[in-house]
Amino acid sequence: MSSAAGDTIVDVDVVLVTQPPASPPFMWRQGLPGSDPGETIDGWLVITTESGLKGYAHCTRGVILRDLVERRLRDELIGADALAREWLWHRVWELDRIEEFPIYVLGLVDIALWDIAAKRAELPLHRLLGSFRDALPAYASTTTFRDIPEYLDVSDQCLELGYHAIKLHAWGDARRDAALSQALRDHVGPDVDLMYDGSAGFDLHDSVYLGKALAEAGYRWYEEPMREFSITSYKRLAERVDIPLLVAETSDGVHLNAADFIMSGCAGAVRTGATLKGGVTGALRIAHLAESFNLRAEIHAGGPVNIQLAMSIPNTTYFESLVTQNPVVREACVDADGYVRAGDGIGVGWERVWGEAGAPDSRG
Repeated sequence: MSSAAGDTIVDVDVVLVTQPPASPPFMWRQGLPGSDPGETIDGWLVITTESGLKGYAHCTRGVILRDLVERRLRDELIGADALAREWLWHRVWELDRIEEFPIYVLGLVDIALWDIAAKRAELPLHRLLGSFRDALPAYASTTTFRDIPEYLDVSDQCLELGYHAIKLHAWGDARRDAALSQALRDHVGPDVDLMYDGSAGFDLHDSVYLGKALAEAGYRWYEEPMREFSITSYKRLAERVDIPLLVAETSDGVHLNAADFIMSGCAGAVRTGATLKGGVTGALRIAHLAESFNLRAEIHAGGPVNIQLAMSIPNTTYFESLVTQNPVVREACVDADGYVRAGDGIGVGWERVWGEAGAPDSRG
């Protein structure tokens, strides 16, 4: 789809950038790999328009992204109008029927096109989307640590650094995780918001056991205890535990799948975000869908594009900030008061990340 009033796409490229392993390395629950042990190859999707604007999107699996761009996406995009985001979002969705794009690839074209649109308007993306706020409190989202004393130490550091709440990623053992969850509540007292993320480590039986412990300890939400293929299992879980379930994080299907979770009655809130939910367009669809049911749409993961979304989505309450090491290092995007802020840079704000990644000069 092209238009004389638009801005035609003239080039689509993927720039590969080698990244060193995380230092120090970190772990997730039992059964999941932790941080990559060696170098990784990130990918930057770069879409260039006839007017010279460049839109960016970032992916941590650059070789996969380059293959998909070369085989499927470049030919689809060249000659199209970069402002026809809705049309191109549906085109990528259509191509997914053949490719089954990795969930983290599905929204990359959309993110880059929104970057172009904001630059064309000479606005930060959140201004183009329609700002709701200019700051949002961040919670510390832990990776997996050694034992209960270390988690309590890490939590103390997070609160001292200004984080407003803490979310646990623990060991993937329902009884150990329940003991940790209740020990952390006893340690921080009743006034700190706590959340728990199971990273899909449990079956229904253990999810119920752990959910009852979390409810007893007054946790704010219970996130992804099981794989999200069976909405019926989540419905059964919601009937058995008294804690809001935060659902539809890694499930395929964007707003369609989120709608089924909501209609099942199991959703205490839903996940949204650019990374796993079809870019900015998909994230907004889910947020608006949730709002129509008076539900919250909590943004999953960090990064510049999700900061922009956080300023634009009224029914989100916290920003996720990953804590991977002890001693704790607060993410640069979180200030000393524990907030992420809108900023006034034009577009998404990828250029700073691009420079920090050591990518080639991004000027067109």
